[in-house]
Amino acid sequence: MQTIKISLRIANFFVALHHRHHKPVVGHKFSIGCMINSELVGVAIVGRPVSRYLDNGTTLEVTRLCTDGAKNACSKLYSAAAREAKKRGYDKIITYILETENGASLRASGWDYAGKAGGKIWTGERNPLKETEQISLFEKECPYPQCMKKRYEKILK
Repeated sequence: MQTIKISLRIANFFVALHHRHHKPVVGHKFSIGCMINSELVGVAIVGRPVSRYLDNGTTLEVTRLCTDGAKNACSKLYSAAAREAKKRGYDKIITYILETENGASLRASGWDYAGKAGGKIWTGERNPLKETEQISLFEKECPYPQCMKKRYEKILK
């Protein structure tokens, strides 16, 4: 198993084919692929933090991590993403997982649990909708599961 740098186009294509609950992303700082016998079995897309409060210029976020189920691919990708972020001079890297996921790959890669994060529904607007409007919007358009998230982080310096 080895990791390689890949384009956002290739990473997004893999996400579109294999990710359980997220769609491809618009931008990134870098993307990494995980290969077994010349076959792409997973990708990590790393970019600026989605939260404007964490977007301080010294932090990156793994915005997508997706595999085809290959054993240890998640851990390999989280480790490679942290190494590359450190090499580029960043101080910290973060990611979010669903509340229902156990985070074993992150812990195996040396990441630390930083607590629960986010709300069940996010509209991306500064003026939130009323709860009934949110639920209606969520049922129609929301591309992710309605649950709290867990934030993990790795200090790089």
